[in-house]
Amino acid sequence: MQFDKNDALAINTIKMLSVDAVQKANSGHPGLPMGVADYAYVVWTRFLRYNPKDTTWINRDRFVLSGGHGSTLLYSLLHLSGFNLSLEDLKNFRQWDSKTPGHPEYGVTPGVDTTTGPLGQGFANGVGMAISGKIFENRFNADNIKLFDPYIYGIVTDGDLMEGISAEAASFAGHLGLGNIIYFYDDNHITIEGDTSLAFSENVGKRFEAYDWQVIKIDPYNLNEIAGAIDSGQREKNKPTLIIGRTNIAKGSPNKQDCASAHGEPLGEEEVKLTKQNIGWPLEPAFYIPEETKEVFEKCNEKKLLIYKDWKNKLEEYKTKYPQKAENLNNRLNKEIPENIADALPSFENKPVATRNAAGEVMQAIAEKVPFLIGGSADLSPSTKTILKKYESINRGKFAGRNIHFGIREHCMGGVLNGMALFGGIIPYGSTFFVFSDYMRPSIRLAALMKQQVIYVFTHDSIFVGEDGATHEPIEQAASLRLIPNLTVIRPADASETSAAWIEALKNKNGPTAILLTRQKVPVIDRNKYPSAKNLSKGAYVLIDSKSEVPELVIIASGSEVSICMEAAERLNKEGRNVRLVNIPSVEMFEAQSGSYIEKVIPSLCRKRLVVEAGSTAGWYKYAGLDGKVLGIDEFGASAPHEILAEKFGFTADNVYRKALEMIKK
Repeated sequence: MQFDKNDALAINTIKMLSVDAVQKANSGHPGLPMGVADYAYVVWTRFLRYNPKDTTWINRDRFVLSGGHGSTLLYSLLHLSGFNLSLEDLKNFRQWDSKTPGHPEYGVTPGVDTTTGPLGQGFANGVGMAISGKIFENRFNADNIKLFDPYIYGIVTDGDLMEGISAEAASFAGHLGLGNIIYFYDDNHITIEGDTSLAFSENVGKRFEAYDWQVIKIDPYNLNEIAGAIDSGQREKNKPTLIIGRTNIAKGSPNKQDCASAHGEPLGEEEVKLTKQNIGWPLEPAFYIPEETKEVFEKCNEKKLLIYKDWKNKLEEYKTKYPQKAENLNNRLNKEIPENIADALPSFENKPVATRNAAGEVMQAIAEKVPFLIGGSADLSPSTKTILKKYESINRGKFAGRNIHFGIREHCMGGVLNGMALFGGIIPYGSTFFVFSDYMRPSIRLAALMKQQVIYVFTHDSIFVGEDGATHEPIEQAASLRLIPNLTVIRPADASETSAAWIEALKNKNGPTAILLTRQKVPVIDRNKYPSAKNLSKGAYVLIDSKSEVPELVIIASGSEVSICMEAAERLNKEGRNVRLVNIPSVEMFEAQSGSYIEKVIPSLCRKRLVVEAGSTAGWYKYAGLDGKVLGIDEFGASAPHEILAEKFGFTADNVYRKALEMIKK
């Protein structure tokens, strides 16, 4: 592969655009872009397949800047490559309402394939993208038409590789033999506090070889070696590839190269000047782009456009030869959910059933109608009931199945699910015990930030896990997840609402959904006598109404506590009281309703309210109000049969009845 002086000029352009953007903002991270611009340049100009006018092209290669603090590197490349990111956007780096936030954000900047910055997340996202790529290859490639062969390129840092999520994801990628991953390791030996020797002394190459990765060591500033390593990565079909180069942070800066201060601080006006002089760059103007560099990228884009047009021609041929497959592909990419999906779901008899068991039955029915529902659990599917029984498992060289065994890697699972969703055409789900959602919380937060349709099935949702004890009994987790913007949390009261919860999760294409399910059996509500479970779509509804529009007391409950509150409310009303029971399976969905509906369900004139949930009381006082009370748990659980725990912690119909009566009489 031939490189010349114009390539060197283009690399310096990327560096100095990045430096100028950071300096103008007087904030940011100039060191990474200066140190790895050579890596990125070779990938983007010689290998990465993309179309700046079609950023959702399903067979494009993905580029993951896992060290998202070096965002100006990516922004510079996007601008030079013809994406809808102007030079003015680069000048507005880190400013209000700009397309160039401090760390790359999916959906904000055209061409950004994933939100990165929290270290290690991008690494795991890339693994999820690679899995999706393999799934698409398996489902849709024909003998004579190869529609799918995307590569996932990434730049990972010392910080990324210190994070536990990267270790989990690297192990998983090696196990699956994901040969479509090619990552560059920015081995610059620098973190914020100083040299990595302060805390990091392992042999990264040996570690990744142990993970069953192909490891290639190169001179990171030799363009031919970079290109050769990528070529080797593409030839290795059965292992992911890690390319290691001993890089220099802030390379080219006379006084900041290899210094920790270059990580997260602007170089400073004087050092910018000295750097430009050192590499032979014009001092003025800032954000200078030589004509030769523009020509390099224009020619590069012409070649990439030909690749794109060739793929589109293949797609047209595919539609002619394989019309059914083409229709399936289109449905998958649009994530078409059958309108009558509810009719395909099981109905449940009026006898107690754990909502995790009900959800397992619902998932089997959904899987028949929604072929792009794919996922698994963190080694807990026998308990979470999330295995899709009619389908095979995904494993090394086998991507025809729909069940993924993530192993005991919750954090990895969360990051991989995000990558699968970002790839497109798949609704991924992941499952574990609810208390272990804490292990994957950063990934859940990023799914919400990126507005990705990921479904979390969290079982064993309260202290009624029982004998496993406090370590396995969630207390603060429900309140904690409800704090995440754009995450929909649903805690169904019974089996029928569990079906309704799944329908809402399938409909929610603009963010993740967490479904919280019981281990213990709960009564199935008689929907002939009480309102339909379809009311779950409103987030909350009146389950037992009062005699008047303004009741004496409103009881508010969710999940497994609804049944005991029903018993208490019925008893109170039979005694002549005026009590309303509101079932609130989803706070987020309820608060999305109109003000008039919210007022109708929980009238503001009724100030006596009792909220019941077997978890933290945090968050419920906005419904209880100043004159209300919350029956919850603000301590850790205990090990005992769940019936004993219910009695000891006060989650019985008798206790709810007593507390409600006290409030009415007060």
